[in-house]
Amino acid sequence: MNKSIFKLINIRSVVTLTLSSLIFQSCVPTKTVREEKKDLPEQFQNVASKDTTNSAQIKWKTFFNDEHLNALIETALVNNQELNIFLQQIDMAKNEIQARKGEYLPFVGLQAAAEVEKVGRYTSQGANDANTEIKPGKEFPEPLQNYKVGAFATWELDVWKKLRNAKKAAVMEYLSTVEGKNFMVTNLIAEIADSYYELQALDNKLKILTQNLELQNNGLRTIRLQMQAAKATSLGVQRLEAEVYKNTAELFSVKQEIVETENKLNFLVGRAPQPIQRNSEQFVEKEIDTMYVGIPSQLLTNRPDIRRAEYELQAAKLDTQVAKANFYPSFTLRAGVGLEAFQTKYLTSTPESLLYGLAGDMVAPLINRNAIKTAYYNANDKQLQAVFEYEKTILKAHIEVLNGLSKIDILKKSYEQKVHQVEALTNSIEITTKLFNAARADYMEVLLTQRDALESKLQLVETKKEQLAAKVNMYKSLGGGWN
Repeated sequence: MNKSIFKLINIRSVVTLTLSSLIFQSCVPTKTVREEKKDLPEQFQNVASKDTTNSAQIKWKTFFNDEHLNALIETALVNNQELNIFLQQIDMAKNEIQARKGEYLPFVGLQAAAEVEKVGRYTSQGANDANTEIKPGKEFPEPLQNYKVGAFATWELDVWKKLRNAKKAAVMEYLSTVEGKNFMVTNLIAEIADSYYELQALDNKLKILTQNLELQNNGLRTIRLQMQAAKATSLGVQRLEAEVYKNTAELFSVKQEIVETENKLNFLVGRAPQPIQRNSEQFVEKEIDTMYVGIPSQLLTNRPDIRRAEYELQAAKLDTQVAKANFYPSFTLRAGVGLEAFQTKYLTSTPESLLYGLAGDMVAPLINRNAIKTAYYNANDKQLQAVFEYEKTILKAHIEVLNGLSKIDILKKSYEQKVHQVEALTNSIEITTKLFNAARADYMEVLLTQRDALESKLQLVETKKEQLAAKVNMYKSLGGGWN
C-alpha cells in the first residue's frame, strides 16, 4: 500500500514538473543573434604564394637577435608594473571560476546555538507549557533555555544548466584575460623594441651632427681668414655662424631626446633611471630580415587579441543562456539534522533530542517579469556586441598585415634612394670645400651643400629607424612575441 502511494506521488511529481516546464518555456521570449563571420581570403593581397611559413612563430629572442635588447625585454617581462597588475586580474578571473563552480554544489554548514526565553503565562504557548510535564510532577523550567547543535545543507538543483553555464562563462572570461595578457606582452615587447631602435637612431643623429659641426667650424675658420684677407665679406661669416648655432641647438635637442628615450625604456622595464646598454654602431647598415606572413587564417590562432575576442564571444553566448534560464523555475532542496534540548544533559539523549528536516522548493517568476526580460534582452545585445567586436578584430588584424607589407616594401625602396642621395651629397661636400678653399666657390654653395648633406644623412637614419619599426610592427601584427 505504502509503495503504491510513493509511486503515485513520484508520478504526479514528474507530471507536475513536466507540465510546469512546458508552461514556462512557452512564456519565455526568444531573440535570435546571428552567428559571427570569420571568413578570410586564402592568401594576402599582393602575396603570390600560399606558403604557411610565418615569422610570428619565431621566438622573440631569435627574432631580435640583440643581446642588449633581449636583456631589456627579459627584465620587462618580470618587472613591468602594468603587466604585473594585469597578472592579478588573471588570478581574480581564476578565483571567479571556483566561486561559480561552488554555486552548483551543495552548501553545507554547521550550527551551534544557545538561547533563553520567557513567554507570558497567559499566552497560548505559556499556558501550554504550564500544563505540560516532562516528568511526573515536573513542569517546563522557567525561563526556558534551549541548546542546539547540528548541520544543515541547501542545494539548488541545476535543472536548466544555469549554474554550470555561468561557470563555463567564467572559464571563458578567464581564458580571455589570459589572452589579454598575451596581447599586452606582444605590445610591450614591440614598444621596447621601437624605443630601443629610436635610441640607436638618436645616437647616430648625435654622431652626424657632431661631425657636421666640426666640418662647419672648419669652414667658419676658413671664411674668417678669407675675410681678413679681403677675399670674403662679413655676410658669409654671419651666415655660417648662424648655421653653426642652429645645428648646435639641434644637437642639444637630440641629447634631450636621448635622455627621455632612456627613461622611457627604464619605465617600461620597471626599474629606476639608469644608462641603457646598447650598440649603435652599424645602425644604418643593419640588414632587414625577410618577413614571412603565412596565410590569413593563421591570424585566428596567432593573434592574442582575436582569441581574446573569441573567448569574450563564447562567454557572452553562455551569459545569454544563463539569462534565459532565469525564466524557468528553480528547485532547491534543504535538509538539516542535529540535537536540541532545553538542558545540556538531555542534548545527547536520543532519539528524544534528535531533530531533522527535509524540504524542497520550486520558485518561478510569474507576474512582473520585466527585470528578467530586460536582463535577457541586454544579454542578447551584449552577445551581438561581442559578435561585432570579434569581426572587427579580425578585420583590423588583416588590414594591419596588409598595411605592414606595403610599408616594408615602400621603405625598402625609399632607403635605397636615400643611400644614393647621401653618397652624392657627401661627394659634393668634398668638391665644394676644395673649390671654396681655392676661392672658386662662394660660401653659399658650401653652406647649402653641407645643409643638404646633413639633412640627407639624418633622413637616412630616420628611414632606417622606420624600417626597423615596420619590421617590429609586422611581427606584432602577425601575432608574434607573446609565446
